[in-house]
Amino acid sequence: MQYLIRTILASLLFFTIQSLTAQETLRLDEWLYSGTLQVHKPVFDTVENLKGNKFGDDELLKFDHIDITNINPVEREPFEWSGMGMYKWGRIKMNKSNWLAIPPNRDYDNMLAYLATYVEAGRFMELKLKVASTAMYELYVNGEKKKSQYGFKEEADTSGISVKLERGKHLLVVKTLKTAESEGKWNFSAFLEVDEAYSPEDIRASLSPMQHMDIDHLMHGAKVTNVSLSPDGSLSLVSFKKTTPPEGNTEKWTEVREVETGILRQIFRSDEVGSFKWAPYGKRLTYTVKKDKKHAIHLLDLSAGEERILLDPVDDLAGYRWSPEGSYILYSIREEAKKQKKGIKRYKGMPDRWPWWSKRSFVYSVDVNTGVKQRLTHGHHTTNVHDISPNGRYFIFTTSKPDFKNRPYSYQFVMQMDLKDHTVDTLWHSNWSASVDYSPDGKKLLVEAGPELFGAIGKNVPNDMIANNYDGQAYLYDLQSGDVEPLTENFNPAVGGAHWSEQENVIYFRVTDKTYRKLYRYDVEGNEFGEVKTNVDVLGDISFADDEPLCLYTGSSITTPQKTYLLDLKEEKIRLYADPLAQDFNNVTFGKTEDWTFENDKGDMIDGRIYYPPDFDQEKDYPLIVYYYGGTSPTERNFGGRYPKNLFASMGYVVYVLQPSGATGYGQKFSAYHVNDWGQRAGDDIIQGTEKFLASHQFINNDKIGCIGASYGGFMTMYLQTQTDLFASAIAHAGISSLASYWGEGYWGYLYSAVATANSFPWNNKELYVEQSPLFNADKINTPMLLLHGASDNNVPTGESIQLFTALKLLDKPVELIQIEGQGHHIMEYEKRIIWQKSILAWFDKWLKDQPQWWQELYPERNL
Repeated sequence: MQYLIRTILASLLFFTIQSLTAQETLRLDEWLYSGTLQVHKPVFDTVENLKGNKFGDDELLKFDHIDITNINPVEREPFEWSGMGMYKWGRIKMNKSNWLAIPPNRDYDNMLAYLATYVEAGRFMELKLKVASTAMYELYVNGEKKKSQYGFKEEADTSGISVKLERGKHLLVVKTLKTAESEGKWNFSAFLEVDEAYSPEDIRASLSPMQHMDIDHLMHGAKVTNVSLSPDGSLSLVSFKKTTPPEGNTEKWTEVREVETGILRQIFRSDEVGSFKWAPYGKRLTYTVKKDKKHAIHLLDLSAGEERILLDPVDDLAGYRWSPEGSYILYSIREEAKKQKKGIKRYKGMPDRWPWWSKRSFVYSVDVNTGVKQRLTHGHHTTNVHDISPNGRYFIFTTSKPDFKNRPYSYQFVMQMDLKDHTVDTLWHSNWSASVDYSPDGKKLLVEAGPELFGAIGKNVPNDMIANNYDGQAYLYDLQSGDVEPLTENFNPAVGGAHWSEQENVIYFRVTDKTYRKLYRYDVEGNEFGEVKTNVDVLGDISFADDEPLCLYTGSSITTPQKTYLLDLKEEKIRLYADPLAQDFNNVTFGKTEDWTFENDKGDMIDGRIYYPPDFDQEKDYPLIVYYYGGTSPTERNFGGRYPKNLFASMGYVVYVLQPSGATGYGQKFSAYHVNDWGQRAGDDIIQGTEKFLASHQFINNDKIGCIGASYGGFMTMYLQTQTDLFASAIAHAGISSLASYWGEGYWGYLYSAVATANSFPWNNKELYVEQSPLFNADKINTPMLLLHGASDNNVPTGESIQLFTALKLLDKPVELIQIEGQGHHIMEYEKRIIWQKSILAWFDKWLKDQPQWWQELYPERNL
């Protein structure tokens, strides 16, 4: 409810809890109380409506005066009530007769009161909530109406309702009505009937909204999806996406604000408007507008308050970009081959299996002043625009075609077109792809690619190792001489985006630096890298002003949700710019986190970190969850995500996250360990790390260790169980059980394997493809395993989980397979993602806490 401020004013207060025995009751004897709020019936309430009904007292109670789902009451917190002035949440307590006596206001004919209390469950529980009142009321649990009484009773109904609570804090709200005509006392009472299966520590009541992170915090709230600064740095464009319960409805909007004052200049709320870009000069903004399946490009002059169309509506607009001097726009149109209707298709190559392969895009231009359009590219393969020269005369584009004879089985041509005469020069061609940008003077190209793009010049691995070409590197290419200068072969972080500042003559690189994503500044003349502090662990979207030393960016940290910041690059001053999740996490407490690193048996330092439960007590024994990826990307320190370590910790687990050998961000030699490893070195790191962790942390219950990973991490989960019985529970999402079937069937299997199993194939390296495949070692698996998989996953086919499930079932091993219909590699649909997330937590509760009730609630036992 928009009138209720969530700032916490009250300290934590827990009720005294009696020792709970079989069917013991926990009296909810103290509640937050809104005070008596005046309400009015509508005029003509005694006149029958179109359905023949008069407006009764029950309609007054049923009417939604406020949004119950959006309140978090706090003692002494003020709120405004419909022009009646300010109220404050107070406290009301049961009397000796076990009743909350609500004092009526004799000056009001009709009055409402809201009562609220918080109940904290330490585990999944099913309780009986008993409420009683002679007055009219509605009872809500977590915003959902659970019980109602729409008439006044001579005797209170004391029947109870079953309430299922997951671990976490839950809000109980009572909305009750008294009218001038109602007789009797205005009272209420509530009790929780607790089964003997639960201990006294499992349930408690509180008047404080302070809580630990739960799934709602993960799924809901507004997040920034895109940021952009105008060329002069005076205006910002920030796009938001907000998800709200209970259906997961999403709202999207984009705001244009003055950077200095924060004044809102423009807001866009239509789903038909998107692809925002600043014009190269002036306070002018372009965007696409969709109508009747076509898209037009509009130009809005914010200074003049005028809008005009730059490109009339066209079919299949795939993207656009401004020329730096602002005279034209390059845009791409998507074309699609004729669909075969016979249901029979000949595949000419592996890419033919991709549904999008038949769609190609080509480049056009439109003159901003005259509206004259030209088609610039044609052919069989897509042409992608990379950049336009500073003077607008040239642009760089690429086209690629399959090459099944050489890794990684495609061939990219990098070309430059002269827009004066439409001549094209091929600058280079390679099996390894690159992204390309012009230098500010247009004489050089900044190239981002893997270590092998230009042969050995960018590699920095021993001769007996194959470089990991997912390890992003940077080069300078001289357009006149064709000379190449590697910039990062001795720079350990992996490059993943760049901006070349003309004013400073420095290049800002967004890099993966171990498990951080950082911003570095490269001095072109001095050939030196220096870190730019951003106050975030993981840098997200970032935009630089062309004419001012400013950048706007998003980022999160290990226990800090996403925020948006403005950075003065000259003064090195950071200002918080937007924090849309502040209210959502205002009452959330996190446990401590710390780094934990060990040296493996090969002499490498393996990074890790620990997430502790918020109420951690080192005198207790805790179950442990070990999380990893093991593939070519590090497990970053970002907040939230699909495998939210903070959420795991809030559920009472210690969480150990480690970064095994083979990831980028640690230098080329470390990332090269990934090539042709497929589990061995990374698996040894995980097992060694877990064993060393247990030896140095006495508060871990060594018999209650779980592990989880997804995609390559899902493979690692499967593989690890063939190597050790260390874990008491394991979860693999979209895991790979057979390297050969993934290699041949997954859409990207053979392409990923071009790096991960370079020069190794099922016919020349059976030791790798068979012996390191979990499926062929299924008889060694004893750990209870949960296999999760999207039914529409074309990255890692669902069969990878199905075939291991089949093997383990036939071997009579404890295994469960949960298939999520209509979902791909990632579980995106709102309701399905919530169930999927709960399944992970419930599985761990079952095996690591000996609490099977949540799992049984989600998946009741049934016969085949």
